[in-house]
Amino acid sequence: MERRRIIGNPWATEGWTALGVTVGRVAAGAGQNPVPLVSGPDATQFLWAGLTLQFFPDEAESYYHNLTVEVPGCYVVVRPQEDGTPEPILVTVSFDAAAAYQEGGETVYSVPLPPELYLAAEAFVLAHYVPEPRRKRKRDDWKGGERGGQ
Repeated sequence: MERRRIIGNPWATEGWTALGVTVGRVAAGAGQNPVPLVSGPDATQFLWAGLTLQFFPDEAESYYHNLTVEVPGCYVVVRPQEDGTPEPILVTVSFDAAAAYQEGGETVYSVPLPPELYLAAEAFVLAHYVPEPRRKRKRDDWKGGERGGQ
């Protein structure tokens, strides 16, 4: 996450954004969230550790659709702490889950899907996603049925 100073705005002095998701073991000293990584006069970047991405079979279709777009995304759901700092609470690769959180008033950031998570999502989709068979729709009788097309 990055906190950036905002100049010239009477209502806000800083803004936040998610920069990405890292994959791997928790870094040493990262038990205390957030951990400042890079700090400068206009911005500070932080690492939040300990979030786990979970896959659910009923979301497999959403994962599939995410993997088939030009730039697959990873979605970070955040909630404000008491001091106003946004705290990441969830990471998902489900379009549907991200949209549901956003519609529920949560802040959701979209970041590029790391290659390691792409491979994990792809393996999950291959194991769990079964596309619905296409069904022919019954057409409506727009002529009016018994009226003979009047």
